[in-house]
Amino acid sequence: MTSTIASQAVTTTNRHALDPLSTEEVAVAAQTLRSERELTASVRFVSIALQEPTKSQLAGADGSTVRRQAFVVLYDRETHHTIESVVSLDPAAVESWRELDGVQPSVMLEEFFAAEDLVRADPRWQEAVRKRGVTDFSLAMLDPWATGYSPDTDAGRRLLRPLTFIRTSPDDNGYARPVEGLLAVVDMDRREVIEVTDHGVVPLPPRPGNYTPELMTKPDNWPDFDALRSDVKPLEITQPEGASFTVDGHLVNWQKWQLVVGFTPREGLVLHTIGYHDKGRLRSVIHRASMSEMYIPYGDPAPTHRFKNVFDEGEYGIGFLLNPLELGCDCLGEIYYFDAVVNDNDGNPLTIPNAICMHEEDVGAAWKHTDYRTEKVEVRRSRRLVISCYATVGNYEYGFFWYLYTDGNIEFEAKATGVISAGALADGVRPEYGTLVAPNLYGPNHQHFFNVRLDMAIDGSNNSVYEVDSEAVPMGPGNETGNAWRTRKTLIATESDSGRMIDPLKARYWKITNPDVQNGVGDPVGYKLMPGENTVPMAGEGTQTAARGGFAYKHLWVTPYDPTQRYAGGDYPNQHAGGDGLPSYITEGRSTENTDVVVWYTFCSHHIVRPEDWPVMPTMKLGFHLKPEGFFDGNPALDLPPSMPACHDADHAGNEDLQ
Repeated sequence: MTSTIASQAVTTTNRHALDPLSTEEVAVAAQTLRSERELTASVRFVSIALQEPTKSQLAGADGSTVRRQAFVVLYDRETHHTIESVVSLDPAAVESWRELDGVQPSVMLEEFFAAEDLVRADPRWQEAVRKRGVTDFSLAMLDPWATGYSPDTDAGRRLLRPLTFIRTSPDDNGYARPVEGLLAVVDMDRREVIEVTDHGVVPLPPRPGNYTPELMTKPDNWPDFDALRSDVKPLEITQPEGASFTVDGHLVNWQKWQLVVGFTPREGLVLHTIGYHDKGRLRSVIHRASMSEMYIPYGDPAPTHRFKNVFDEGEYGIGFLLNPLELGCDCLGEIYYFDAVVNDNDGNPLTIPNAICMHEEDVGAAWKHTDYRTEKVEVRRSRRLVISCYATVGNYEYGFFWYLYTDGNIEFEAKATGVISAGALADGVRPEYGTLVAPNLYGPNHQHFFNVRLDMAIDGSNNSVYEVDSEAVPMGPGNETGNAWRTRKTLIATESDSGRMIDPLKARYWKITNPDVQNGVGDPVGYKLMPGENTVPMAGEGTQTAARGGFAYKHLWVTPYDPTQRYAGGDYPNQHAGGDGLPSYITEGRSTENTDVVVWYTFCSHHIVRPEDWPVMPTMKLGFHLKPEGFFDGNPALDLPPSMPACHDADHAGNEDLQ
């Protein structure tokens, strides 16, 4: 594979107001708080992120003149307070300090490792794993799952509920041997294991499930494996003249698109001020686009699995878990990378190199027509700009991909891979709430919900949202042949009208328009949101899923813009009883007509595990499209230059690029 790091037309000048914090700024924010607030060792830095400027602050500014601030979340282990603070970076000063009661911030990186060490040293846990025939405790893996909500256990404590898996060697896939029925609860403030529960010994599954070449060739591995493929020929992707995009700091221009690539420790990748150059002006499409939450409820009532309903973003922080991407492996082609800066829990900056990848991809024909009378063919190749990242959340890997197309389309795609969180079974038992993937090993039923927050700005800030259905017209006068059908638009006039559902039988989509701006035929300009694969939670009323993951029960929500309403599951879902987030945002019944609106879209991977998902899962993809509908006066890709015909030598197929 051939890949290079893009360097064409790349400059760095002034820092943009929406650029993520630098290492120097993270350090200034932490030091300012330590100095002015005289922080004790019990106060830990949860996250340090850019305090994003308001829209009014950005209006009329050149992007580099807005004052830089940091938004800092801290946690005091002694007082059990969560603290929010805004810090000015130049001049350095603490501008606000707010202590919150009754909420838990996300799990900190230092707690991941502390929980594992605490459980491994606990005599009750040691005795339980001895019953499974394990005496080398160093080979145990303990995944620090968020505890969900339990009023009997929480009592104001900061808790984790690690699950145990057993490796046979340091590189072994420990998820192949889950210790079924063994649960521990750890108080992270007191640094003690407060509970160990053993629901009975289920023998460890007998077969390893390795996926690295040196281990999966062993004869006892599951599935059986012979050798690596030998017929994979080199695939070269080259751009001899370099990439077509330009980068100025985090400001990107590509094929008429302009945007700022952002980042937060909680959300990971964020896109700001997405606009399209059209007829000599930059037309706004989206002010801010980000994934606002990930929620994964499990559908297995067994003791080891019934508490699993995790908010991967709000309880862990996707940005902290981003992978350093590797050229030629994670990204292929002419690549440009953005680093991500996070913090450790002492407040020191940490850099994740190559955390965000950007490159171009050929995606087939943009448009084509053959005049069969003249045999003249016109065809144009399409491209898309790919901006992506990967996060490792325990056993799973999640890829998040934004695609911008030459024809004005925008697509978001979530990709799930990694290793399933499996359970163990006794001999002869078949799982009722999952799928057997290897001897004595099963994958529980579960769901992955993703919510994307779209702060829309279709040719300006005043937008309206319509639900559009296709419906058949009854046969009768004017439709004597009975073949007529039409579309019906329903205005989502208030947020109380929000909470809409997909309906593929009506070809339902949602259109975001600007009523004050007309296109060439006199209709309001707009974009439509096209749903993809989707469903709703299987858990009904009275469950933690219903209480805590309320946003997932509807697919599309619309709210008026409020900078304090950022997350579909609420600000602090960790150990929260529920009721926060989108279900609470819409209770005021505010107007969403011809105003500054935010569109929230939830989509789901309904994961009924397959044997093919073991031992490492093939990438599963899902998402949605935003397509211009009347935003342009015609095909915006009409001006693409003709593609040059290429010759291809069949004797060297697969070894040479098409030029």
